Amino acid sequence: MNKDKIYSNSLGQVAPFEFNEKVVQVFDDMLQRSVPLYHETLLRQAQMAAHYHTAGTRIYDLGCSHGNFGVTVQKMMQARPFELIGIDPSAPMLARYHQRLAQLSLPPTQKFTLLQQPAQAVAYAPCTVVVANLTLQFMPLEVREDLLRRLYAALEPGGVLLLSEKVEDADPCMADIEREWYYSFKRENGYSELEISQKRDALEDVLVPETCEVHQQRLRACGFSQVSIWLKWFNFAGFLCIKR
Repeated sequence: MNKDKIYSNSLGQVAPFEFNEKVVQVFDDMLQRSVPLYHETLLRQAQMAAHYHTAGTRIYDLGCSHGNFGVTVQKMMQARPFELIGIDPSAPMLARYHQRLAQLSLPPTQKFTLLQQPAQAVAYAPCTVVVANLTLQFMPLEVREDLLRRLYAALEPGGVLLLSEKVEDADPCMADIEREWYYSFKRENGYSELEISQKRDALEDVLVPETCEVHQQRLRACGFSQVSIWLKWFNFAGFLCIKR
């Protein structure tokens, strides 16, 4: 695993963050050191996907990056048939995903299709599982509700949306506290003050978090009658949303 040193030297003018080849090379280390409970999230989402998936229906992975969820759910599903459609606008991420798939021994009953598109540009077919890990936060605010409405329409009754997001507390004091605990987490994982500061600058206006309350209200407005926060770590949250 290559170590994330992208922001270890002073860059002067920090460019907006993007999922380019440089990020792909260190992405697993970046995730491990920057996203609390990342592997726990993947494991439980894969278990929930296996539980709620109905044979013959699709699994969508929005913002699939280089395939961590897809590889995890494939191991979880073992020989069960499924079709997973991974969606990501980053060509370098999808190139790495294709490389990983080539190393798997997939049974003929399991199919992966990778689409290089923004999630909001895809026409969704009937499905029983949709996963969106740290994906909605990178989309313009004005497209988020329309996308969720289309996902709800595509889901079969009993299907689930598994959403994880970086969130912001509505109370400014609590938001400051949560951010400080998050920066402490990054320090504990070896990031310097310079790296934390430059990464924050790179993500400004690129990653736009919302409150848990806003997410829940929007999800219910889109039709999800059952919305639960199944995981919460300061300013990170996982949502389980069921279509009845």
